[in-house]
Amino acid sequence: MLVKDWMNTEVVTIEADDSMTRATKLMEQHGAEILAVMDKEGVLAGIVTSGDIKEFSPSKATSLDAYELRYLIAKIKVKSIMNKSPIVISHDLTIEEAAEILVKEKLSGAPVVNQKGEIMGTLTLMDICRVLISLTGSSKRGVQFAFELVDRPGSIKEVTDVIRSYGGRIVSILSSHAKITPGYRNVYVRAYYLDRQKLPQLIGEIKGKFTLRYMVDHRTNKREIYME
Repeated sequence: MLVKDWMNTEVVTIEADDSMTRATKLMEQHGAEILAVMDKEGVLAGIVTSGDIKEFSPSKATSLDAYELRYLIAKIKVKSIMNKSPIVISHDLTIEEAAEILVKEKLSGAPVVNQKGEIMGTLTLMDICRVLISLTGSSKRGVQFAFELVDRPGSIKEVTDVIRSYGGRIVSILSSHAKITPGYRNVYVRAYYLDRQKLPQLIGEIKGKFTLRYMVDHRTNKREIYME
């Protein structure tokens, strides 16, 4: 899953000499978290984010009245609050690589550029959340099972074979080695088309063969936690 397939291709631009008021209006109009600041030659000079706007906005505790606040904000130029050396993300990185960059740099988003350095779009944490929803298939309200499995070849297949035997269609399988005993891994399986009347029987069989951490039925919002 590459950045170019999930980025926001609508690049909202602003000039460095524009006011913070205009930047705020542009973000509201376009639902944008990032504005690309362009110089007079049309080259990327920096970026301004919703976080920058909040940081430089007057505090609610100020004694200024509404007129004075508007006047003050209108006097603040984008060039005085923008990031002049922004971190950029290459369009051919994977989503995971881009997420690592955003987390490491503590960014809410970044411009996406091609191999020539031309801006192609933006990628935000909200875009990455959309990827997570798509990967897990959670929007279609299946049943998710979480397992603690021995980390060996075939252990996931053994679990999914049982789920399939009850008519379940496996939609997503995710696994992680974080926060677990060495030699094991957490595995998260989401399935559709399970007969809800047979779900207790399926859970009973699963618990008899594997270590089941929890089960969440997103259609009925039923949740059963077996391991803390």
